[in-house]
Amino acid sequence: MAVSHERRACLGLVVLLLLAGMDEVVEGCSCHPAHPQQLFCSAEIVIRAKISGEKIVSPSNSSSPYMKMIQYEIKMIKMFKGFDRAKDIQYVYTPVFSSLCGVKLDSNNKAGYLLSGSMWSDGRISIGQCDLVELWDNLSLSQKKNLNYRYQMGCECRINTCYIVPCASTGENECLWTDWLLDNSLNGEQARQYACIRRSDTSCSWYRGGPPPEKDFLDMTDP
Repeated sequence: MAVSHERRACLGLVVLLLLAGMDEVVEGCSCHPAHPQQLFCSAEIVIRAKISGEKIVSPSNSSSPYMKMIQYEIKMIKMFKGFDRAKDIQYVYTPVFSSLCGVKLDSNNKAGYLLSGSMWSDGRISIGQCDLVELWDNLSLSQKKNLNYRYQMGCECRINTCYIVPCASTGENECLWTDWLLDNSLNGEQARQYACIRRSDTSCSWYRGGPPPEKDFLDMTDP
């Protein structure tokens, strides 16, 4: 199964009571844990950009505040994915409320970000908490390099998150992600330094382009 079929689901658990004439909303945002490569592969657009401004807009005729979006004005520096979908991107959109998976970006200091998201039917780009949205300076050197081609090389591989031991591989096209077991974190060594890529024999394995890690992660695919 391709990683794109396992997109890190952003479940905006929204129950709109507007049909009853009420402006209340029951809401929440929940994201399935995903390695940065999975978020890259499932995204339609991945870019590096600086945020130059923001404003609140209403993409529909609804008067509900829950339908409002933040329109971030951006200066695109580089596109990593989405060449066939967009040539130049000037704005990205996100829900106003974090409970609806909206993200808050720094527009005052023209901060640089890695942004991934999806494209609406009208061509606008939507980003959210369940997408790959990170300050560029917070990315590791390996992550920045992997954005160029290694993540794409592994989009047919499957990354399986290990929470408990034993954690066994279910096939040769799979890499076991063990950051949670080792660091109790989803931003550990494998997330920051490794890409799961397909080899010439069609099997998948972790690849690190750089100096060896300070500590080994659990490679449970080995006998």
